[in-house]
Amino acid sequence: MSQSAPATTLQDIIAHAKEYGFVFPSSEIYDGLQAVYDYGQNGVELKNNLKAAWWKSMTQLNDNIVGIDAAIFMHPLTWKASGHVDGFNDPMIDNKDSKKRYRADQLLEGKAEQLANEGKADEAKALLEKMGQLLSAEKLDEVRELIVAENIVCPVSGTANWTDVRQFNLMFSTQVGSVADDASQIYLRPETAQGIFVNFLNVQKSGRMKVPFGIAQIGKAFRNEIVARQFTFRMREFEQMEMQFFVRPGTEMEWYENWKETRLRFHKAIGLPAESLQYHDHEKLAHYANAAVDIEYKFPFGFREIEGIHSRTDFDLRNHQELSKKKLQYFDPNVDPETNKPYGNYIPYVVETSVGADRLFLATFCNAYTKETVGEDDKAKERLYLKIHPALAPVKAAVLPLVKKDGLAEIAQDISNSLKSSFRTVYDDGGAIGKRYTRQDLIGTPFCIAVDYETKEDNCVTIRHRDSTEQERVPIASLKEKIGQAVAIERILEAI
Repeated sequence: MSQSAPATTLQDIIAHAKEYGFVFPSSEIYDGLQAVYDYGQNGVELKNNLKAAWWKSMTQLNDNIVGIDAAIFMHPLTWKASGHVDGFNDPMIDNKDSKKRYRADQLLEGKAEQLANEGKADEAKALLEKMGQLLSAEKLDEVRELIVAENIVCPVSGTANWTDVRQFNLMFSTQVGSVADDASQIYLRPETAQGIFVNFLNVQKSGRMKVPFGIAQIGKAFRNEIVARQFTFRMREFEQMEMQFFVRPGTEMEWYENWKETRLRFHKAIGLPAESLQYHDHEKLAHYANAAVDIEYKFPFGFREIEGIHSRTDFDLRNHQELSKKKLQYFDPNVDPETNKPYGNYIPYVVETSVGADRLFLATFCNAYTKETVGEDDKAKERLYLKIHPALAPVKAAVLPLVKKDGLAEIAQDISNSLKSSFRTVYDDGGAIGKRYTRQDLIGTPFCIAVDYETKEDNCVTIRHRDSTEQERVPIASLKEKIGQAVAIERILEAI
């Protein structure tokens, strides 16, 4: 019998991630670098598996979506056209007593969340609407007045001694060139989308793509976050998985709804439960959007965005066309039923899906972190394991000889070697078998294969299942097929 354990905290997640090789603070021997993290030996496997699932769900399941890998450095006019040079800002406010800096919108969102938790949903909604209106109109002085009126205080000092609200540009800049005086300023990209937009015609023509079609990309992006917090949720160096879907103007809302539903199915397919996911429509739309929604996951610190779906209109392609003086149009030979004439040349509209790979990693890790009390009374004990989808687990199977002697270790090593070309396995002969099971539970290995003395007689092994701890006897000859099917990424793709 199992019982529910106390709620998981973010500190539980951070501690487990470090202790078991998932995430380390960057440059830790030099006391680290704030909001920058390194993925350890198990973390990189989980993150790569998540990226592979996303990539295949886009480029393998959809005949009209292809992928690219654009450079991080881009011509600086790219960011002028995209609006990042003039408008990529966060509204920041300082508390004069604590000297701490906060995002003004997050302070107000926190207040709205508090009101909602107190059963004042209408007041919370009204506050968010008011905030959206003020930020859209760039009325930063009134944003400060709203913070004061809502009695929002600094969590450190406990005072409402606030400075004016100011905008901070989030792009990192650097120089390119061999001589400092001749160097020109460029930026580390704050998003991967623009690499797709500037390659729109290259992909369309070389791939003979027909609208509607999409271009997918996974890549690093960089933002000088003033308030970076909550572990890998908000970092200064992060990885995005974005897909820009080019459509005929007038059809964008149909595709927007389609991708909204498709992307939610993806998150459920990788194991995130429906009750921990929700849509959140934007109160304040970005400068490029006519519709936007977030898919949010319930982290230990509340519901937060893991993916955004945006109808970007033709903002990006049109601006790049105007600034570069290069036509970024598509000729559509299909006939408009209203005019009975071909649609002809137009700048496509875009529907974007954008997932934070690091946020998806954190959501998957938080969801997998499982603590149970097993047994009753004086026999009760706590069990901790990572309930990761088998297709995403860093290690798919561990091969464990009951003892090192009598030829069992050699049999186990042969089994491990025979499986490793199909999926990731580890061989472990250190310590009692129960402790080895626990080690694998703590990194989320779905299957442990025990080699015992009976194996020498019947060529069978015992598979121990992580989630249920149940065991079954299986012939060695069937291991590759049995485990291979269970850990195949196709299981995720078929569920989307």
